[in-house]
Amino acid sequence: MRIAAVAHQGGERLALVEGDALVLLPADLGDLVGIVEGGADALSRLRAAAERSREKIPLAGARLLPPVRRFGRDILCTGWNYWDHFEEGFGRREGQDVPKPDHPTFFTKRPDVVIGPYDPIAFDPALSHQWDYEAELAVVIGKTGRNIPVETAMDHVWGYCLANDVSLRSVQRAHGGQWLKGKSVDGTMPIGPWIVTADALDYHDVTLQCVVNGTTLQDGSTRLMAFDLPTLIAEASRGMTLHAGELFLTGTPSGVGNARTPQTFLNEGDEVIVRGTGLGELRNVMTPTDLHTPAAGAKTGAALAPARAESVP
Repeated sequence: MRIAAVAHQGGERLALVEGDALVLLPADLGDLVGIVEGGADALSRLRAAAERSREKIPLAGARLLPPVRRFGRDILCTGWNYWDHFEEGFGRREGQDVPKPDHPTFFTKRPDVVIGPYDPIAFDPALSHQWDYEAELAVVIGKTGRNIPVETAMDHVWGYCLANDVSLRSVQRAHGGQWLKGKSVDGTMPIGPWIVTADALDYHDVTLQCVVNGTTLQDGSTRLMAFDLPTLIAEASRGMTLHAGELFLTGTPSGVGNARTPQTFLNEGDEVIVRGTGLGELRNVMTPTDLHTPAAGAKTGAALAPARAESVP
């Protein structure tokens, strides 16, 4: 199944993506995180509701929201999980190069980064002159666990979506080479366009692409992951609980702007498309946003301007 979140008649609804239509589900089903937390019973209710539903709207013209919108804590991410990406950055880290890691490298992002699959990406050059793109496969954790064995790790995967881990490279360097600050700017990480359930996707062979203004800059397969998904889940959960409904990013392949010659960074008005086999696409535009002046209760990028869905890629 492909499950989307959509703005509809002043509210939010879950919907199944079927061809060029959205099959709206009852509002009382709640959000996707609640479905995931509810386990097999909640998923059965969703399937039954979808079979009964006669309420459909066109996908084209619908406003798709981030399929995961409720976060209990930071978003878990994996760095350097494609060796070609790790190696392309050598000499580009401004003296912050490290040896090839023997274990997965983890970091987190603040939830306020999340925007919808077609929302504008907030862009403020006052924060950095080095805005980079990173196409990634994201996982929705389906079952809470700690010290999860590799052999059963995939039992803890509920589904998959795309993410663009937009990164401010100069901010990363300025803060000791750690990644949280340079990857946690409000309104900069589109996810979606929907969640593909685990039974409907083979994560082993997903081609990830990032296209900027019509030029393909990233084009790599999840076959090239340094650490496969069961290993990531097992290592991340060692002594640390992973919770149902959490989002877990799994790394980006080579081709990022910081590693190119000459370097290629994102600017105002750039259209950034992230695609993944069987996952659809994210399509976003770098949009001027004031992120550098004091603002109490500031809105994230998703709230700045509504965006409309494209037809299913």
